[in-house]
Amino acid sequence: MPESKILIVDDHEDTLYALESALAPLGYQLGRATNGDEALKQVLRGHVGLLLLDVRMPGVSGLDVVRYMRRVEQTQHIPVILLTGFGQDQLLTATAFALGVADLVMKPIDPWSLRTKVRYLYDAHRRHLALEQEVRELRALVKDHTEADEPAPRAAALPHPDPRVPAQRLSQALGGELEGERT
Repeated sequence: MPESKILIVDDHEDTLYALESALAPLGYQLGRATNGDEALKQVLRGHVGLLLLDVRMPGVSGLDVVRYMRRVEQTQHIPVILLTGFGQDQLLTATAFALGVADLVMKPIDPWSLRTKVRYLYDAHRRHLALEQEVRELRALVKDHTEADEPAPRAAALPHPDPRVPAQRLSQALGGELEGERT
């Protein structure tokens, strides 16, 4: 799976530069867009793992971008941090969180705080994608196994993802119910 980028979207070049400078120490791949249309095109092309998005831009606003993303299956789970320089606004806050944004950040932005939020959200999204991929692979294995029409080994168990957890027989893990065992 290719590395996802963090897409920074703002219509002011100086803000884009400041955000890129603040996030550069994290070592993630960064992308940029200067308007909502360009942001949507990049998001729809794929490989965006997090979106930092200015709320008020000419043309397609940040909220419009989020509304569209939430209607498209491939983009609805991408975390979004909305950025605003217009201070506290209860309607904006309510609308943003109703759309499922991860956070609403006021400008000027504290670089330390932003890096912490970005690291957490980006890494969580990557873990989510990895789990989805693992589920797809497991479903394919189950499908292949059932299509082969072979009986499953009774004592076999899938290994626990944490190597510190000892393997158990399937019948033990299910409380002996698989083979009619009672303790």
